[in-house]
Amino acid sequence: MSTPVITAFDWVPDFAKGQVRDLRVRWALEEVGQPYEVRYLRQGQQKKDAHRACQPFGQVPTYEEGDLVLFESGAIVHHIATVHPGLLPADPAARARAVEWMFAALNTVEPPIADHALVTIFEVAEGWSRPRLASVLARIDGRLGELSRRLGDRPWLDGDDFTAGDLMMVSVLRIVADDGLLDPHPNLVDYVARGTARPAFGRALAAQMAGFTGSPPPGFDAWMAEIARKQAELA
Repeated sequence: MSTPVITAFDWVPDFAKGQVRDLRVRWALEEVGQPYEVRYLRQGQQKKDAHRACQPFGQVPTYEEGDLVLFESGAIVHHIATVHPGLLPADPAARARAVEWMFAALNTVEPPIADHALVTIFEVAEGWSRPRLASVLARIDGRLGELSRRLGDRPWLDGDDFTAGDLMMVSVLRIVADDGLLDPHPNLVDYVARGTARPAFGRALAAQMAGFTGSPPPGFDAWMAEIARKQAELA
C-alpha cells in the first residue's frame, strides 16, 4: 500500500485552528498507525482547477492513495477504518452501529452546530443572524440532550470500545466545546475529554497545528475586525 497523501491548509484564522476537517483524517490515520504525507494549500488554492479535480467543492481534506482519490472527511475516515483494523468492530452488527454513529455525527448533530458557526462567525454581519441565533441554540441543545440521554454512563457510544463513530462524534462536539454549549450535559463533556485524551488525537492535533506556517490572505484583518464588531453586538 502506498503512503496516503492528504491535503490541508497552511493557514487558517485562530478560531479555526484545531478544527479544520483534515484533523479527523489525521486522527483516524494515527489511530490505525498508518503514516501519511500532507500537501499544504495556501488560502485560495483550494478553489483552483488543480484541487477541484480532486475535490469538486473546493474544500479540504482530500485523500490520495495510489489511484484512489477521495474527498469528504467522513468518507475518508470510513475508508481508513475499513482497510485498517482498529476503528470498526469485527462483529457485523457492532460494525454497522459504528457506521451508523458516523452518519449521525455528520448528518444529525453537526448541521445545527454548523449553523451556529454561520450566525456567530461567518455570516454574523448579515441582518438575519441575530434573530436566528436563539433557534439555532435551541436546536443544538435539543440534539445534545438526545445524544446525552443515549450515551448515558457508557464510555463510548456503543459500549466499551472506541470506534470510528466516536471519532467522528467527538470531532463534531469539539466545535462547540469551548463555547460552553456542552456544559449542561456533563456526560458529553467527559466523553469529549476521553476522546481528546487518546494519544492518537494528541498526535493528530499537534501535526495539524505545526502545519500552520502560512500567511493570511489580503483583507483578512478588516474581515476579522468586522466580525468582532458584530459579535460584540450579539453578546
